[in-house]
Amino acid sequence: MKAALKLAERGLFTVTRGNPRVGCLLVKDHLVVGRGWHQADGEAHAEVNALTEAGDAAIGATAYVTLEPCCFEGRTPACADTLAQHGLARVVIGARDNHPKVQGKGIERLKALGLEVKVMGLPTPGELNPGTYTRHRRKRPYVRIKTALSIDGRTALASGASKWITSEEARQDVQYWRARSGAIVTGIGTVLADDPRMTVREPQYQGCDPWRVVLDSEGRFPSTAAMLADDARVVLICGRDAHGVELPDEVDVWHELTPRVDLKSALSKLAEEGVNEVLVEAGSELVGSFLSDHLWDEMIAYVAPKFMGSDARPIADVQVAEMEETVGATIASTTKIGPDLRIILRRDERGRQKR
Repeated sequence: MKAALKLAERGLFTVTRGNPRVGCLLVKDHLVVGRGWHQADGEAHAEVNALTEAGDAAIGATAYVTLEPCCFEGRTPACADTLAQHGLARVVIGARDNHPKVQGKGIERLKALGLEVKVMGLPTPGELNPGTYTRHRRKRPYVRIKTALSIDGRTALASGASKWITSEEARQDVQYWRARSGAIVTGIGTVLADDPRMTVREPQYQGCDPWRVVLDSEGRFPSTAAMLADDARVVLICGRDAHGVELPDEVDVWHELTPRVDLKSALSKLAEEGVNEVLVEAGSELVGSFLSDHLWDEMIAYVAPKFMGSDARPIADVQVAEMEETVGATIASTTKIGPDLRIILRRDERGRQKR
């Protein structure tokens, strides 16, 4: 199963929207006869790729698959049926699938087709597929907030200047989180102030093109924005009455039913479009809204060993009057990145702290 999980990791930067990252290993007479992983959304699943490699050797083999095989036909045939049709004897499943059309039905289907089934009960959602779990359970993508800050918790000077707080090594590390995301979300304020491209530039992640999603209630997005200079999709989520300037046809404009963009509604729409994971790169006001509304799951904070002073801007615009109202989080990891420290925080499921 560890080997199957390693195979699944190969889909980290290719399966970014819609489907989970899955690995499958076929074993017969103590020998590996087939390997497969889900390589791209809409294409063959891990089980099918492993069966293709194994050929006739799949007859009587055991499949080790990281996630419960699907039992319904979508863009591809049901994997449970495909495994049975190729004569497998046994299927070992890492974790149950939380997809509303599966949820144990894949296991039942395999058994009904005469295969022996074992479920290991690996943690769900795990590190590979937090997005599919969150989409099915919470009707929104898994939300990561990325921020760069000084040791005294500041993200920009009072003037708005923020280049560069952290090191080149930290900025390179950000490319990993962008590459595995289905969309990068920012606010119109960041676009107007910094004119970012928000692309994936590192060669090892070539081909990873997360959507750039701009929350723009009043329709102020400029037609000269730098993020329009490449082929990656740009989505503007605007308020009901926003008209804005004329934009290229390839820019998608989604209008909310309310005058201002509602975060929960925007995330729900992204989930409906198949976005599993989003990376928020925004200013303190928008970050504060994600935190206050409990619409986040993880924060990637790059902390530089420098002081920016009390007049500089904070990480998030969050109003807290009592200790009971503080936004709680758990430190998941700390890693030295060049001269900086990367801290990964996970949202406290209780929301704001309780005594």
